[in-house]
Amino acid sequence: MATYKNLPDDELLPLIRRELFSAVIGDTLDKMGHLHCFLPPRIRPLRDDMVLAGRAMPVLEVDLPLDAPGDRKPFGLMLEALDDLKPNEVYVAAGASATYALWGELMSARAMKLGAAGAVMDGWARDTAGILRLGFPAFAHGSYAQDQGPRGEVADFRIPVYLGGVAIRPGDLIYGDRDGVLVVPREAEKEALTRAFEKLEGENLVRVAIENGMSTVEAFRTYGVM
Repeated sequence: MATYKNLPDDELLPLIRRELFSAVIGDTLDKMGHLHCFLPPRIRPLRDDMVLAGRAMPVLEVDLPLDAPGDRKPFGLMLEALDDLKPNEVYVAAGASATYALWGELMSARAMKLGAAGAVMDGWARDTAGILRLGFPAFAHGSYAQDQGPRGEVADFRIPVYLGGVAIRPGDLIYGDRDGVLVVPREAEKEALTRAFEKLEGENLVRVAIENGMSTVEAFRTYGVM
């Protein structure tokens, strides 16, 4: 497949969602020497069939003491960050302790209206039934209703963050499915996609060969893919 090359994001990202999967992208990045691209396995889709591919819009969440002044601005810059989402972007929240929800139904509704591709949280989501009704791709530790209001706030957004030791910069490609969420660094993206689509073609050939009776040893020797 070569039709993906030089496509704009409006065409490229749906193709990635439709054709690729986390394992083939992750294996490709490993071969390229990018060995720390998967986010921690605790970050899961709220429903197994959710898939996302989009551009990272990193958000820095910070915890607050429970005795923080009551006259502070609610949620910090969370509402501004949400309203700043652009089409095909992924809201990526990092920095908070896993003690409260970072995403919910109303945030999903607003993100969908803005054309966002999904949300990834190193923490919890809530209003899960509503998110699932919307079908918005949301990845989190799971569902937990405790509110961030008195416990955390967004300190900044559109800045580089670290999540589970993985660097995430604005505009990096984020891909997620039931097997994990990973980050493709912008400078590695073209080569990584080229190799991933080539690997996918090779895996399809191997699958057919194995179904026709070829041994795995011979398949690997022939195609170099497994």
